[in-house]
Amino acid sequence: MLPILTSRLRLREFNLQDAPLVLALLTDPDFIRNVTDRGVHTLEDAGNYISRGPLASYAQHGIGLWCMERLEDGQPVGMCGLIRREGLADVDVGYTLLPAWRGLGYASEAATACVQYGLQQLRLPRVVAYTNADNQASARVLQKAGLHGCGPFDFPGSSAPTLLFSSDAAMAQS
Repeated sequence: MLPILTSRLRLREFNLQDAPLVLALLTDPDFIRNVTDRGVHTLEDAGNYISRGPLASYAQHGIGLWCMERLEDGQPVGMCGLIRREGLADVDVGYTLLPAWRGLGYASEAATACVQYGLQQLRLPRVVAYTNADNQASARVLQKAGLHGCGPFDFPGSSAPTLLFSSDAAMAQS
């Protein structure tokens, strides 16, 4: 299935050698504030996260979070992918970048590629995304990826105000 290629990025499946990247991403204070603390605090935790998260998702659903690396030099910059969450009807796009690579358009480029992959290759009826209501940078990324704001969403297990975005414009108008 993978990799997904854009003009500057390759999205590929994670492997256990990516544990240092995953550790850096999931312990980033911005990730913890805007998403959640996944309980990943060591390289061993990161390896377990990769096994139980992305690798299990690839096996079960054929999709998941993917390693985002620059084409020009193979430098890993973050993760982005399509997630099927238990209890939610739609597949959603999720992403995070290392702080040094933010603000360069990589998140928008990767999220756009994932949304298009979901709609065109997987023929999903829609792709959605969820973001903290006060995370304006993430909202801009999602809009650049072609998603429309649908308003507040009661995300299971989260007490933070969450916004829903969707590739389905009709869903956004309701």
